[in-house]
Amino acid sequence: MASEEELFASVDALLEEEPQLPPPAERARLRESAGVTQARLAVALKTSTQSIKNWENGRSEPKPPRLDAYQRLLKGWAAKHSAPGAPAAPSPFPAPAPAPAPVPLPVPAAFTGPASPEAPAPGVPTPAKTTVAPGSPAAPERPAGRPATSARPARRRVSPNIAAAPYQYGPLAVLDGDGQAYGVEGIVLDCPATTIPELVEWTLKESHLGAAKLHRNGKDSDPLIVLTAAAAVKLGLPEHLQGREQRRSLRLPEDHPVVKQITKAKWQLTRRGFGPWARIYRTAQGRERLCVQLAILSWDALDARSWPGVTDMEPADIARVLGIYAQRVITPRGSTAVSGLELMTALRPPTKAVQDRETGNWVSGHNPGSLGTEPMDPAPPEATPEHPVVVNSGWTGGFLNEESYQWVRSVDSLSDEECTLPFAVGLDLNTAFLAAAARLVVGLSGPEHFTGPKFNPKIPGSWLADLSHISLNPLLPSPFTPDGTRPTGPAWYQTHTLAYAQELGHDVHPLEAYLRRETGAYLDPWHDRLKTAYVDTLADLGITKDLSDTGFLAAMERYKQTDPALAAVLAAVKATVKGGIGKLRERPQGKDYTAGERWPALQRPTWRPDIRAAVISKSRVNMHRKLSNMVKLTGLYPLAVLSDCVVYPSPGESPLSFLPYAASGKPQPGGFRLGPTPGLAKLEGVQSMLWAVGLMEQGLNPARHIKGGDM
Repeated sequence: MASEEELFASVDALLEEEPQLPPPAERARLRESAGVTQARLAVALKTSTQSIKNWENGRSEPKPPRLDAYQRLLKGWAAKHSAPGAPAAPSPFPAPAPAPAPVPLPVPAAFTGPASPEAPAPGVPTPAKTTVAPGSPAAPERPAGRPATSARPARRRVSPNIAAAPYQYGPLAVLDGDGQAYGVEGIVLDCPATTIPELVEWTLKESHLGAAKLHRNGKDSDPLIVLTAAAAVKLGLPEHLQGREQRRSLRLPEDHPVVKQITKAKWQLTRRGFGPWARIYRTAQGRERLCVQLAILSWDALDARSWPGVTDMEPADIARVLGIYAQRVITPRGSTAVSGLELMTALRPPTKAVQDRETGNWVSGHNPGSLGTEPMDPAPPEATPEHPVVVNSGWTGGFLNEESYQWVRSVDSLSDEECTLPFAVGLDLNTAFLAAAARLVVGLSGPEHFTGPKFNPKIPGSWLADLSHISLNPLLPSPFTPDGTRPTGPAWYQTHTLAYAQELGHDVHPLEAYLRRETGAYLDPWHDRLKTAYVDTLADLGITKDLSDTGFLAAMERYKQTDPALAAVLAAVKATVKGGIGKLRERPQGKDYTAGERWPALQRPTWRPDIRAAVISKSRVNMHRKLSNMVKLTGLYPLAVLSDCVVYPSPGESPLSFLPYAASGKPQPGGFRLGPTPGLAKLEGVQSMLWAVGLMEQGLNPARHIKGGDM
């Protein structure tokens, strides 16, 4: 029989153990029952959203002091939200000791539900009146730990403590013609505004819309109000931009009554004026920003290519689509391309507070790893022909030509065996530019010129080299040119292209180079956030990494019908990737532009054609590496490549007919693999081999048309 001393030792050991938490799925259920998002909880516990996800799917556990705070929070939620069908008394925790009332959580860029009917505390502003979006069904069953994003949400509770929750109604709202502002998570705010200035005042003072900054040195996102056609007309705007001049400039003339109202109320418009995406602001007072973003749906604010079907949705569904995008990516600031660029800056703010050594005062200083606040001219070969650096210097030394593949194989090179195969199957790489941006080292400082440098694959820059002597497989596109033809002499290449030539076993001897001393993985946080948004949205559509290849193909075939709203979010995420990279080298617009003049895009630090070239070069090299490995693994050669799409001849209608698999059934490494993450492949389309050969004979690219419906 155990002695008293042994028993006490055992009890003491138990007391010293870490606090016990409920199972991961129960943690997620309790949080969702409380109407708190993972992002909001991450802010409260001063950790990352990814850490919260890991705690809720069992990948990791919190450590002190967060463990104790997390346990205390879960205890409180467990007391309020018993599991469905279970009695309220039992709890997954030991009985908690009496504790003071919990401090309200700081609210991030996500809504937590409609307001409680309880009256606000004395001295606290009364929130805007809220109701429930009509026809809001309960959320369908979903995997434990995933947010309820697969259907328009039902009503949820909101703390009335406005002072503690400035963004408690989320980042945005969609205003209809009846004065109802539909927010995220199914709420509706009553908006009494009848003019644009009144709308701006209501948004800033009563709506409690907005989103927390994405980086501690960044800025909060301004609230976004999306206007339906009826709302635009009610507020004095034309339902559509009228006249050739308005449509061409995409903004109202300065003498329009609404523009005059804004000026009279002492509000300002940005230089873009009042267009589909209008920013209305006053000079900030201290740390408080006074700015509202407007988007007018009937003026084509949401491009159908990036936001398919969204403009035609009901206001509550539009709010849901934009709200999920805002929570996972960023509150839209314009087109998806603009938002992609804004996301880079939001995650890598150019400045931070630094202490002046002489005065001791805190001042604005450079944030290491960012692009800074001043625009930077590129090296001449990195610029465009109309750039002032080129025109003013008379540069004639050629330009960097790092673009995506547009290659079609010669019909004469097709073998009899290939011609007898019945199908042409297109594979599309998921967000290929995003995959290329991962861990990509780019230049952060200005270019410096070098003559006869020794090639270093770790230094980002532009190199003049002759690769015309390199002979590669003629049935594959050359990795050194976008059209896949063999180089004919010296040309400018980005670092990754020359590094690949070395990887293939060839000597590289640059003639000259423009290189950058200060370097860094500038796009890493951008990549990580967009990758998470892409993967999470696919998972909400039922497309996860644990699916078999057969299950993955089946799920991808039907996901657009599963939930059109989430499918639109996915399309917007993909457009954000491609558009954001494209914006790094935005060209001048307008017929009145004259070569040599500086255009507006050159005034921003994110006009960086060298970074764009680095992403595209790495993406094209990644594609060629897979094409080469496919030859080694299967003996198959592609028919055509267009950017991130490749077409292969196939004995069957499915990629499973020709992709390489080991005897165990697992995909062979190195070749194309199916899956939902960036860099893996999905089915783009299937046509007959006869169809593909017919296009090739006409000089057309089958990869451009393999999806069908455009010819």
